[in-house]
Amino acid sequence: MKKLIALLLAALAFAGTARASESEVAWDKFPENKLTDVAALQHGAKLFVNYCLNCHSAAYMRYNRLQDIGLTEAQIKGNLVFATDKVGDTMRVALDPQHAKEWFGAVPPDLTVVARSRAGHGGSGADYLYTYLRSYYRDETKTTGWNNMVFPSVSMPHVLWELQGQRAARFVEDTDPHDESKKVHRFAGYEQLTPGKLTPLAYDEAVGDLVAYLQWMGEPVQNQRKRIGVWVLLFLAVFTVIAWRLNAAYWKDVK
Repeated sequence: MKKLIALLLAALAFAGTARASESEVAWDKFPENKLTDVAALQHGAKLFVNYCLNCHSAAYMRYNRLQDIGLTEAQIKGNLVFATDKVGDTMRVALDPQHAKEWFGAVPPDLTVVARSRAGHGGSGADYLYTYLRSYYRDETKTTGWNNMVFPSVSMPHVLWELQGQRAARFVEDTDPHDESKKVHRFAGYEQLTPGKLTPLAYDEAVGDLVAYLQWMGEPVQNQRKRIGVWVLLFLAVFTVIAWRLNAAYWKDVK
């Protein structure tokens, strides 16, 4: 538990540092219905293992916990476990931290609780991730060749570019609303340079599945917690009525 708290604090610290570099782009709303969609969570787990787990670890999540979203041990071991032979192991990567720092400028953070650490800016951590993963564009001035509208000058390249395709960001020169003597560059949309394996709608769905898994991974019992919470509230409501009637019956003959 102490290690998990330390991880959450580290993630919050990373989020605070990163947020200083973020733009003021409004976050899109994450489709929360995916959190209870088992198929979406399973697809998100597949995307996470294939695209994220190469650099980012999830050191406090064990592979066998994926049984909670309907996967069997055989399915997990046959399709999702690549870095170890045991489904009881945690999701770690073989990437050397020193190499990661040399290549990306920083060690890729652990993603176990990333969705819980990114809340703010008027939205949830899931909203941030959903917008961030759909805001990459080509920028040859950057070392990786990629930039991001939500996190300008991000060091992480666009790992999902084959699915989304390559896009360029269009900017137009506009008058600064706070100072008419100044000009500012305003974002005017994206231009598709090369197609991806998925259509734009299918890509958004895939990102939604991935973010749903990241949100679930941060608190695997959240759906169960919410269901129990509803039953507790219903019990309290019924018990309140019973207590009220009992109280009335007890005091009815007291003058």
